[in-house]
Amino acid sequence: MAPPRSDKPARAVAPWVRTRLRTAPWAAASLALLVLVTAYLAAALPRAVDAYETEGLRHDIRAAAPRSSVLELTAEAPGLEPSLSRREARLAPSILQRQRDDVAVLLPEPLRTDPRQTVHGVRTVKRVEGLDPWLPRPDGISPEFVLSSPSELAGHTTLRQGRLPAGTARRPEAVVTAKTAASLHLKAGSVVHVPGRISAEPIAVTVTGIVEPRGPETAYWAVEPLLRTPAYAALVGNEVKYYWQGALLLSPESAPAILSTTGEPEVFFRFVPTSDHLFGRDVDRLAAALDSAAGGPDLVKMRRVVGPTGALTTELDSLVDSYRSMREAINPVVAVAVFGIGAVAAVVLAMTGGLFVARRDSELALIRSRGASLTGIGLRLLGETSAVAVPAAALALVLAVATVRGAGDGVTGGIPLAPSVLAATAVALIAMLVLPLRAVVVHRNPRLHGGRDDLLDARPSRRRTVLELTALVLAVGAVASLRLRGTADAGDHLVSAAPVLVGLIAAMLLVRIYPLPLRWAARPARRLRGAVGPLALARAGRSSSAGTLPLLALVLALTTAAFGGSVLAGVADARDRAALLTTGADARIGGSVEWTPLPAGLVETVRGTAGVRDLAPVQIEYGVSLPSSQGTSDLPMSAPLVGVEPGSYTRLADRTGFGPFPAGLLASTGRGGPDAVADTERVLPAIASPAVAERLGKAPLEIVSAAGVFRVKVVAVRSTTPALSDADFLVVNAADLTHPAPTGLLVTGSPDGAALRAAVKGGDGALAVTMRSEQRSTYVDSPLQSGAEGIYLGAIGAGAGYAMVAVLLSLMQSAPERTKLLARLRTMGLTRKQGRRLLGLEALPQAVLAALGGTLVGWATVPLLAPGVDLFRLALAAAPGFAPLDSAPLRADPWSLVLPAVGVVLLTGLAAAGQAWWAGRRGSIKELRAGDAR
Repeated sequence: MAPPRSDKPARAVAPWVRTRLRTAPWAAASLALLVLVTAYLAAALPRAVDAYETEGLRHDIRAAAPRSSVLELTAEAPGLEPSLSRREARLAPSILQRQRDDVAVLLPEPLRTDPRQTVHGVRTVKRVEGLDPWLPRPDGISPEFVLSSPSELAGHTTLRQGRLPAGTARRPEAVVTAKTAASLHLKAGSVVHVPGRISAEPIAVTVTGIVEPRGPETAYWAVEPLLRTPAYAALVGNEVKYYWQGALLLSPESAPAILSTTGEPEVFFRFVPTSDHLFGRDVDRLAAALDSAAGGPDLVKMRRVVGPTGALTTELDSLVDSYRSMREAINPVVAVAVFGIGAVAAVVLAMTGGLFVARRDSELALIRSRGASLTGIGLRLLGETSAVAVPAAALALVLAVATVRGAGDGVTGGIPLAPSVLAATAVALIAMLVLPLRAVVVHRNPRLHGGRDDLLDARPSRRRTVLELTALVLAVGAVASLRLRGTADAGDHLVSAAPVLVGLIAAMLLVRIYPLPLRWAARPARRLRGAVGPLALARAGRSSSAGTLPLLALVLALTTAAFGGSVLAGVADARDRAALLTTGADARIGGSVEWTPLPAGLVETVRGTAGVRDLAPVQIEYGVSLPSSQGTSDLPMSAPLVGVEPGSYTRLADRTGFGPFPAGLLASTGRGGPDAVADTERVLPAIASPAVAERLGKAPLEIVSAAGVFRVKVVAVRSTTPALSDADFLVVNAADLTHPAPTGLLVTGSPDGAALRAAVKGGDGALAVTMRSEQRSTYVDSPLQSGAEGIYLGAIGAGAGYAMVAVLLSLMQSAPERTKLLARLRTMGLTRKQGRRLLGLEALPQAVLAALGGTLVGWATVPLLAPGVDLFRLALAAAPGFAPLDSAPLRADPWSLVLPAVGVVLLTGLAAAGQAWWAGRRGSIKELRAGDAR
C-alpha cells in the first residue's frame, strides 16, 4: 500500500553556488584575494600613468623660466595717420585695459592665464640714448634706456624714495629701481632727456621716485630683466668699449609720450599661463591651441582687438614639444614592464583555475557521467566564480580610485575612469571564465577515472605545435622589429611585448626538454643507496603534463624581473656616468670665471677636509689655437690645454675610467717654470683627443698659450679625460709649463658638500664647488622619469609576488596526492625525515629548471633587445645633444638575474618542507581509508 501523500510543500534544494561557497570557503577567499590584488594593480596602473604624466606636464610649465612660458601679444603703436591727440587717446589706460580683458577671453582652451600676473603697457622696442651730460659714460658712450609703462606698477614695487609717477603725455614721469639709480646716478627729481621723434627738441622724463621690485623672480620682472637690473654692455669694434643700459618705468598716463620718441614704440600684453587645470591627455589640444594663437584663427580674432599688426610670441610650444617627446620616448619602455607583469598575472589566474579543476576533477567527472551537460556544468561553475570575482574586482576598482588620485578636483581626481574600469573588468572576466572553460575542455567526454598523464610520456599535439610555432614567429618578428626600429612607435604593442614573447618561447622550450634531464638523472640515481632519490625523480617525471603553467609563470616572472632590474640599472649607470663625466671626480673646485688661479694653501686645506681621499690639481686654459701638421692651409682649430700632475691625475683616470694612461707617458722634461721662458725648443709629451692628435700629427709642433710657449708631441690618444667633458683636449705635465697655476681641483672621496664649500669659501669666494651627487640629482627633474621608474619598481615587486603565488599554487595542486603518497610510504617504514626529503626533492627539479631558464632568458633578453631600447630620456632629463652622454644603453644587472631565481628555489624548498611537516603531523588513517578516490 502506497504511503499517503503529504500536503506539505517539498523542501527546496539549496542553491548550487551558495552550497559550493559554504563547502569550500578558503578556496573562495583565496580566489577573491587574488582577484582583488590583480584587479587593483590593473585598475591602478592607468591611473598612476595618467597621474605622473599630468604632474610632469604641470611641473614642466611651472618650473620653466618666465621668459620661456609667458604668452606675449604685441602690436605696433598707432601710426602717423591720425592726429597726435587721437594716437595718444588710443593709448589711454582704460583702452589698453579693455583690450587686455578682451584678448584674455579670446585665448583658446585649454590655455588659461593668471590674471594677477597679467601685465600690459607701451614700451620702446629700440633703446633710446640718454642725452644728459651728467649720466655715466665709462668709455665715452652715452647710456641707453628702455622706456616702458607696465601696468600695476604700484602693486609690484616698494617705494624707497620720492613718489610714484603720474604725469601726462606732455610731462612724462617715471620711476627707476634702486640698482638702476645707483648705476646711472639717478635720484628723485632727476630729469632724463631722450631724443624726440617729431621735432629736434628732446623729450624730458622726470624721475619721481626710487622703487624696489617685489618678487623679482616673477614674470613681471623676469621676462625683461633690464627693467629691474641695469646692464653693463659691451660694444665690439676695433676695440671693446662699455656703456650702461637701463630702464625708465613710466606711469600709464605718461605712456603716450613714448610715441614722440625714436624708440619704435609698441603695445604689449603679457599673459602668464597656469597649469593646474591641465592633464597629460591635454598635450595635443594645448599644442593645437598654441599654434592657433600664434598663427591661426585665434590670432585673427585677437588682431580684431589690438590691430592688424598683432603678433603672439611664446616658447611654451617648445616646452610642450619637449614634454611630448619625452613622454613618447618613455611610454614604450614602460609598456614593456606592463606587458610583462600583465602576462604573469594572466598565467597565475589561469593556474588558479587549473588548481580548482584538479581539486574537483572527480566531482565533475561523476556529475558528467550521470548525464550533466557541458553547458550546465559551465554555467554552474561560472556562477561560482562570478559570485567571488565580480565583488572582488568591484572592490579593487573602488580602492584604486580612492588610493591613486590625480591633482584635479572631484572624486576621481580628474583621471578618466574608463581605462581602470576596463582593466578591472578584464581581470574579472579572466578569473570568471578560466574555471568553466578548463572544466568544459577536460570533461568533454564522460569518464569515471582519468588515465595517467605523465610528463615523460606526453606527446605534444599538432594543435599545440602550431601554437608554439606561431608564438615563435611573433617573437622573432617582435625582436627583429625592436632591434631595427627601436621603441619609437608607442602604438606598436608587438614591440613592447618582445620580452614577454621571448620568455614564452623559452618556457615552451623548457617544457619540451624537461623530460630529458629527468631521464638522464634517473639512471644513475637507481644505483644510489636508499629509495628517496630514485623515488623523487620518478615522482617528478610522473607529474602531469598539464602542469606546465607554473613553469611558464615562473619563467615570465623571472624574465620580467630581470628586464626591469636591467632597465633601472641602466638608468642609474647612465646618471652616474653623466654626473661623473660632468664633474670629472666626486667633487670639483674651480673658478666661476675662466683662468681663475687657486689661492695659495687651498690644496692643503681641501686635502685636510673630512672624506677627501685624493686630490688632482689641474690647470685648464680654453681656446688655445692649435697648429696643423698640414701647414697654414688647414682650417683654424682650438682646444683646451690641460696641465696636470701625472701621478694624481693617472689615479683619477683609472678610478673614473675616462682615458686612463701610465703616469710615465707625461714624464717631466725638467725645464718648466719661469726659467723656461726663452727655451721654446723643448718638447712636452702630450695626450690628445682623436681630433687634436690627427691635427698635430706625429712631429713636434709649437703651442702658444698663456701658460707658455713650447712644443708638444702626442704620445697617446684618448677619447675622454676627467678634467673636461668636451670632445677635444690636449693634456700635458703642468710642471713643464712656463706659468704653472692650478685653476681647479678634482676631489676623490666622499666629502660633505657643506664642509667642502666652507673650506673653499675661506680661501676665495670666487671659487665654486660642484658635487657629483648634486649633479646627478639634476638629471631627475621630471615626474615623468620618477613615475616611470616607480612603474618598473612596482612591476618587479609584482612579478616577485606572482612568482611566489605560482610556486604555492603548484604545490597546492599536488598536495592531496603527495599527502596520500606520504601516508602510504609511512606504513612501509619511511621516516618523517625521509618524507620531507622526498617531497623537497620532488618539487625542486621544476623550480631549479625554472630558475635556470628564467636566469638564462633574462640574461639573453638584455643583449638581444638592447640595440632597440634607449634609456636616454628616462635616465637624463635633457634632450639628446644637451647632455654629457649620447646614449644610455640597456645592460644586464646580475642582482636582478640571480636574486629572484635563488628566491624561487628557496621558496619552493621551504614550501615543500612545510608541506611535509604539516602532512607528518596529521594522521594517516583518513588517507588510507578504503574507497577514497585514487
